[in-house]
Amino acid sequence: MTMTVGCFALIDPFTVLEHQLDRIKKLGFRYADITDNRDGAQLGTEFGFAATASLDGNPFDLKRKFAERGLTITSYCAHANLLDPSAPWRYGTSQICKAIRAAAAINIEYVITTEGEPETDFAVNLTEDQKVFMVMEKLQEPLRMAADFGVTLLLEPHGELTDSISGLEKIVHGLNDPDNLALNLDTGNSWLGGTDPLEIIRKFPNKIKHVHWKDLPKEMEKQRGKKFGCGMSNIALGSGVIDIAAIYRELQVHGFNGHTTLEIGGDEAILKSYQFLQELGDE
Repeated sequence: MTMTVGCFALIDPFTVLEHQLDRIKKLGFRYADITDNRDGAQLGTEFGFAATASLDGNPFDLKRKFAERGLTITSYCAHANLLDPSAPWRYGTSQICKAIRAAAAINIEYVITTEGEPETDFAVNLTEDQKVFMVMEKLQEPLRMAADFGVTLLLEPHGELTDSISGLEKIVHGLNDPDNLALNLDTGNSWLGGTDPLEIIRKFPNKIKHVHWKDLPKEMEKQRGKKFGCGMSNIALGSGVIDIAAIYRELQVHGFNGHTTLEIGGDEAILKSYQFLQELGDE
């Protein structure tokens, strides 16, 4: 398989998932991810203003929605809050496990998670080693389940630990570097968190299994190392401060040929980004 480019399934706000998938198809993409999800039911989905999939729903219904539009699902997003205390209302271990089970049922190989930013005084005041332990403890059962279900859990840079090479090393090696734990490189998040995405590739060349593409504008340089993670970018790849071309080539050097997703807002920026990556692939 050559490197593929898909689209983030949250293009238009306040619209349902079916609308998002129709838009992705219309833009000319053949790949997309399962992006927003939650336990149980949601009023926004029932009344047509949220593109949220239920972790308790029938995953084959999701697969059919994508397949009817000629779309292949590349990953199941399960971004979590792993630093704040566990609670029934906080997306964490339970939801990651549900995402793994759903992904396995419909043959999705990758579930993507991350630690997020702490919001409670308890979590903010933890030492780095305590934060690493919190993340490791909350990923133990998901990783065991992932191994049994034949799914790979991907850590994405989207927090103070995963946005740094040292933090990623502590988590990956602390979890005994299992075969079913790998990385989803987010070009924007890692850069914003203060790390060079190229260095992540060079440090973990065999661990990167999926990529989220973002470029960021120059005015965000003042936030670098202070802000951890951003959901989407509203500028096209190649028009910001991140050397996307160098990242693309470095991935090729190390043999990456998997799925990637554009996390870009706005039709023009999406299509320009798609063209930018296609031209890099033609070099």
